Amino acid sequence: MHVDRVRAISNAILEGLGKVYVGKRMTLTKMMAASFANGHVLFEDYPGLGKTLLAKLFSRIIGCQWSRVQFTPDLMPADILGTKVWNMKDQTFSLERGPIFTNVLLADEINRSPPKTQAGLLEAMEERQVTIEGETYKLTKPFIVIATQNPIEMEGTYPLPEAQMDRFLLKMSMGYVETLNQESLILKRRIFWKQDDPTQLIQPVTNQQTFRAVQDYIEERIYVDDKIIEYISQITRETRKHPVVEVGASPRGGLALLKVARSHAAITGRAFVTPDDVKMFVHDALSHRIIMKMEYILEGSFSVDAVLNEILENIEVPKEFVGKR
Repeated sequence: MHVDRVRAISNAILEGLGKVYVGKRMTLTKMMAASFANGHVLFEDYPGLGKTLLAKLFSRIIGCQWSRVQFTPDLMPADILGTKVWNMKDQTFSLERGPIFTNVLLADEINRSPPKTQAGLLEAMEERQVTIEGETYKLTKPFIVIATQNPIEMEGTYPLPEAQMDRFLLKMSMGYVETLNQESLILKRRIFWKQDDPTQLIQPVTNQQTFRAVQDYIEERIYVDDKIIEYISQITRETRKHPVVEVGASPRGGLALLKVARSHAAITGRAFVTPDDVKMFVHDALSHRIIMKMEYILEGSFSVDAVLNEILENIEVPKEFVGKR
């Protein structure tokens, strides 16, 4: 594996997604960077913007196994993890594996299930393993959760607790398409496909083995200078000191920034991280890890994005750093 091959694979994935998905290329790039960093992604946006479609397309185009779980109020942890059943023939208990035993798990409308079911994902998302009736089972690499939730229709939903939110490397929104041409293109493609779900029309551009090789290369070979590490640490620490913040980003937030910055460097064909790699992910990696003080939430006078913008403006960007080993 070489950084040039990582860039070629990245471009092939983006081009494949672009043949179906109409939207911001930056959203696709960020999701891919998170997956290369072996991280989970939470999409929060209004219904009908393509969150589920994008997750399904990405799962197929990277050539890995994937499964989809529609979260509902009556969904139980065993419905996701699996359970042990009695085998009459062998007179033993055997494991009936749940949909979590896959490479990419699409957790659709994750906030529609109760906390007990949501908590069933915690161990899998952090440790890449599940415990069923006292026995631990390792999940196959890579294991990535792509979850979706709607910011409206709060009735019948269960907001994700902070511990669950912290497991997601990035939290992003899709946004509406920007131009009339894009809006029209969606309709034209629907007429051409003759179906609402064109996932099966997409051919994989890589496979599980190659995808893991990219992840390993980024983890082992992308260099980060001490000045960049200090820059990430300053940003993370300042979120805890801001006067309108009740709870700032944890060290896991800094790790998230580090991971996606390295991924983005490799995607762009560089074997080293620059400050721009860090800055472009600050909002996506840290916003869901910050809790504002209640008075500012009620007044609406300050937002998490405003806090992060202020922090970025006040911290000096490293101008001299080692670009390679």
